[in-house]
Amino acid sequence: MNIAKTIDHTILKPNITEADVIKVCDEAKANGFFSVCVNPYFVPLVAKALEGTDVKVTSVIGFPLGANTTEIKALEAAKAVSDGANEIDMVINVSALKDGKYDYVESDIHAVVEAIKGKAILKVILETCLLSKEEIVKACEISKAAGAQFVKTSTGFSTGGATEEDVALMKKTVGAALEVKASGAVRDYETALKMIEAGATRIGASSSVDIVNQSTTSNSDY
Repeated sequence: MNIAKTIDHTILKPNITEADVIKVCDEAKANGFFSVCVNPYFVPLVAKALEGTDVKVTSVIGFPLGANTTEIKALEAAKAVSDGANEIDMVINVSALKDGKYDYVESDIHAVVEAIKGKAILKVILETCLLSKEEIVKACEISKAAGAQFVKTSTGFSTGGATEEDVALMKKTVGAALEVKASGAVRDYETALKMIEAGATRIGASSSVDIVNQSTTSNSDY
């Protein structure tokens, strides 16, 4: 397994410039990362910078709180895809989930699924640090029912990031039907490897170059 091919190289800070984004795109091409993950505003720039390569474009939707209305999430996702995004990472409505409004949560996700159907895949960000174990399981079940392709741990903007325990629970819940992305606080090769061993098939990281460099000095099969 080439760990670089599991990484969504991520740049989401609010004060970044176009030059910062281009640098990340260059790093993604040089290291063979799976995708570059950016806010919707930067999708056209990234799509152009990565044109002719096999590096994908990922955009975040309803980010980072997940509290946008369903209509806005669907429109935002459709626009990102039309601008060149291949994958969409959408934040679940955490408040609705915690209030037990499961039908709303499912319809919220499903609206984005329909908005990008046949054009891009959907990862649902659960923000696991804000959820109980029972809520993580429920969010995974809802994401599966709504037609998502991935469940993802975190935005990286809340009180915590991915943990092995949460990744394993998510993978156990979704089984072979969905994949799991671990993101937030994955800053080194050892942590990335633990997430993969727990069941993640994708890693979201901004320290991606360090992770790959560390992997080349490791004796691991990864």
